[in-house]
Amino acid sequence: MTQPPRRRMTARAIADELRAQIRNHALKPGDTLPTSRELAAQFDVTPKTVGAGIDILKAEGLVIGEQGGRRRVRADRPIVWNLTRFERGSRRDSAAGDDWSTAIRDAGREPAQHVTVHLAPADRRIASWLQIPEGTEVAQRVRLRTVDGQPYQLATSSFPMAIAEGTPLLEERDVSMPGGILASIGHPQHKVKDEISIRMPDPKETEELQLPPGTPVAEHVRIGYGDSGPVRVMVTIAPGDRHRLVYELEV
Repeated sequence: MTQPPRRRMTARAIADELRAQIRNHALKPGDTLPTSRELAAQFDVTPKTVGAGIDILKAEGLVIGEQGGRRRVRADRPIVWNLTRFERGSRRDSAAGDDWSTAIRDAGREPAQHVTVHLAPADRRIASWLQIPEGTEVAQRVRLRTVDGQPYQLATSSFPMAIAEGTPLLEERDVSMPGGILASIGHPQHKVKDEISIRMPDPKETEELQLPPGTPVAEHVRIGYGDSGPVRVMVTIAPGDRHRLVYELEV
């Protein structure tokens, strides 16, 4: 009896097969995928179909492309970002690094922060968070945070000029002081409010954080309150593949 012809694999089916190999660690983080020609022979399809299947995995953030046409299983090492401990209680800021940098070093990783400072009118969101009129000038410290040389966070802190003027907040360098800069200049934070949203990055965030296609980000907003109202709002963009956000709450 004549056997019916074998059904040709689709790009989606190839993506499903490779995804399963990644999930069960037959293809491990950092492994190079077989070439398009090898996969085409394995699945009995054209290299074009293989490329379409791999593009699906790239969009899902499971595979990254490299120079020379190689494709590799993504091998990012996520950090645990404990937002309950971050900037709370007995801060670990010192001349060697702020609370964030200290936590990264404690995890056996190497942190760095690349800082730019500028003055800007407060947009609608910043004005709402800081409880000031829209368009009021604020000081902004923009920090590209790296771990082991790779971009991990883009953090923008905005301060009312009445707080920032004449202080280290306007210095374009990685400034850290025991207890935090705000406490050191006489404006300690007594409580914070967090807002977290998950979204796709904009083109600038994609470029600065070197995000592969299909990588979502968490936007973490922390508003710090002093004696008479907000003293700072920090908006941190954290790639979803490089972070585990942790909260510890008493119930």
